[in-house]
Amino acid sequence: MANVNTDKFLENNKLYASGEQVHNSAHPGKQPINPAKHVAVVACMDARLDVEDLLGLQTGDAHIIRNAGGVVTDDAIRCLIISHHLLNTNEIILIHHTRCGMLAFTDDLLKAGLEGDPAAEELLGKATGRKFTSCNHSSSTPAQFHAFRGPLEALDSPCNEQQMERLSWDVRRSISRIMNHPWIPTEGPDASTVRGFIYDVDTGKLEEVSYPGPMGTFG
Repeated sequence: MANVNTDKFLENNKLYASGEQVHNSAHPGKQPINPAKHVAVVACMDARLDVEDLLGLQTGDAHIIRNAGGVVTDDAIRCLIISHHLLNTNEIILIHHTRCGMLAFTDDLLKAGLEGDPAAEELLGKATGRKFTSCNHSSSTPAQFHAFRGPLEALDSPCNEQQMERLSWDVRRSISRIMNHPWIPTEGPDASTVRGFIYDVDTGKLEEVSYPGPMGTFG
């Protein structure tokens, strides 16, 4: 399976991390609808990630799908299926990052805080460094927040070995969701490649996550 564009973007990232500008922000004029580099990126919505800059993407090169955590949710899968089958992408890049907010809570904790549990409100306030204000209502949606597995840490904690392990677990889970989805081929003549990375928000560098490997536990 071809990874020619992904490998090129990794080279671009080295230039970006060293301070070189590799993304041209000027409007390029009329372009075709299919991404020129046949790439789809799933990345976190964190404000410190400028996906075009850190990969050296130009306007029209790739589909960029963003959400809290860069999680491969049902909606991300929906986007990837459309991206591949209708718009001719065949390389998928997943990007998580250090100091991610998804490390600072659990789904149950956030739901309890939103519903008005005082203990949960206090814990969330300590984790975020701001007063957590409950909505005092329950809701069936969203069904999941997709918080990352493992012991909680304060919001925006400096990167360490445990944090990298937790991030790697979730990158592998996201890769697995794609690799095992029946409508996203990763073998045969219509195959897409799937690779996952952790972006260091302090250095600007990408580190690849091996797959397969540990994905963590619920404990």
